[in-house]
Amino acid sequence: MDFELTDEQKAFRKMAQEFAKKEIAPLVSADEKSHRFQRGLLLKMGLLGFFGCPIPEEYGGSNSGFLSHALITEEVARVSGSLRAAFNMQTMGTAREIFQYGSDEQKRKYIPKLVSAEWLGCIGITEPNAGSDVAAMESTARREGDFYILKGPKMWITYATVADVGVIYAYTDRSKRHKGISVFIVEMKSPGITTRPIEEKMGWHACPTGEILFQDVAVPEANRIGREGEGFAFLMGSLDNTRLTAAAGAVGVCQGLIDETIRYAQEREQFGEPIGKFQMIQEQIARMIVETEAARLLTYRCAWQKDRGRSNTLETSMAKLYSCDVASRISDTALQILGSYGYSGEYPVERYLRDAKLYPILEGSANIHKMIIAMDALGYRKANR
Repeated sequence: MDFELTDEQKAFRKMAQEFAKKEIAPLVSADEKSHRFQRGLLLKMGLLGFFGCPIPEEYGGSNSGFLSHALITEEVARVSGSLRAAFNMQTMGTAREIFQYGSDEQKRKYIPKLVSAEWLGCIGITEPNAGSDVAAMESTARREGDFYILKGPKMWITYATVADVGVIYAYTDRSKRHKGISVFIVEMKSPGITTRPIEEKMGWHACPTGEILFQDVAVPEANRIGREGEGFAFLMGSLDNTRLTAAAGAVGVCQGLIDETIRYAQEREQFGEPIGKFQMIQEQIARMIVETEAARLLTYRCAWQKDRGRSNTLETSMAKLYSCDVASRISDTALQILGSYGYSGEYPVERYLRDAKLYPILEGSANIHKMIIAMDALGYRKANR
């Protein structure tokens, strides 16, 4: 197994590092405190090709692959969790899903605008009473001639209030349960759509999150992705992609925490010497580094497999579960090392900790991934089918 990155992948990673350092880092603290969403930064990221790695060139991407996508995502998340979210909204949950399952016309119309960030995207799955249990969703799409009439609520939707286009899931035949779910590309300025921001969040303050209510929204039949009833299968395939992005983002948070903890341990003095000289601190930092490296390798393996066209739902769940667990856990360790300063907004660790706590929840909770992994091991349901 070759662990070396290609020259192209190294170039993407360096470009992302430099962009995050020069363009994101100087603004991130003020943006988070003021809840300011920087759409202009997304446009810059789009121009640099950040959102087009797993997208063919004919649709505005670079076709550089899933591993390049993971590398860029990691470097952005190392500085800002709020901007990390864009890699699902612009790439995996929208552009890539349309590329994998959409028609030629849908691909030509929507993908280039999403990967360039000319249009912002959102993904409409979660509802007030439907999270892990997708089949509990209330949203429906009733066929009327050449249109579907979309009705229902969506909750905790990233970019709900700023999106130009959404990939939205709804029942076209509730009697069929999972097999009655369909998916549509919805232009979010259509009549009948109302949104409301969710402002009181623990973290990701510079990332708009909100509720969407569809009230008899007319969606052209041409905007249905695939056939009726294929939505759940497409959703599972899309989650295999968005979960890679979440894992890469979690690795980025881990590295950001390590960076800040090492900097503090070298500067902070107690008992006449830097606290980095104390063995207990060294043990904690060593564990943070090893666990992050293990998470990174699981994530890179997952991306490497996807670049080779392998079915890897199992490995994706492993990477997502472990990386996000590590991010949450080492954020606690970083807080212990910094003490009161870690609890203060004066240091980035306070923000990293709040951001890290979201990772085990998004793109499938930790328990969902444990079920996928355990049921595969027990032979009840194989993940890679």
